[in-house]
Amino acid sequence: MKQNKKIILFDGVCNLCNGFVQFIIKRDVNDVFRYASLQSEIGQQLVSERNMNTSKIDSVVLIEPRVAYYIKSDAALQIGRHIKGYRTVSKALYLIPSSLRNIIYDLIARYRYAWFGKKDQCMIPTAALKAKFLD
Repeated sequence: MKQNKKIILFDGVCNLCNGFVQFIIKRDVNDVFRYASLQSEIGQQLVSERNMNTSKIDSVVLIEPRVAYYIKSDAALQIGRHIKGYRTVSKALYLIPSSLRNIIYDLIARYRYAWFGKKDQCMIPTAALKAKFLD
């Protein structure tokens, strides 16, 4: 894997999370991101290497190798900074304190299975998308 790729870890059985990943893939024109489910071996390894408490994350994580990692609304807004058409929105939402943003984020995360559903297993990428996913 190229070192300059940002890694998005997501809940592989969550329909909302899978939809979010599909949304990003379609708009990632500069090929900035790579993806892995939190449930995967590589996802668990990346979480463990950073001593993250997954019970407090509850969904999307953005890892910038050798720089930082972001969770909750910070992860979503950092991702948005790289998506054409969403950069300005991300910058504007950063003006709201993360404690307030995360109240909304946590509410959605808590009810995401009830509102959007859940898969029995993690998403399997198509052959065309497989290169974007970490093994």
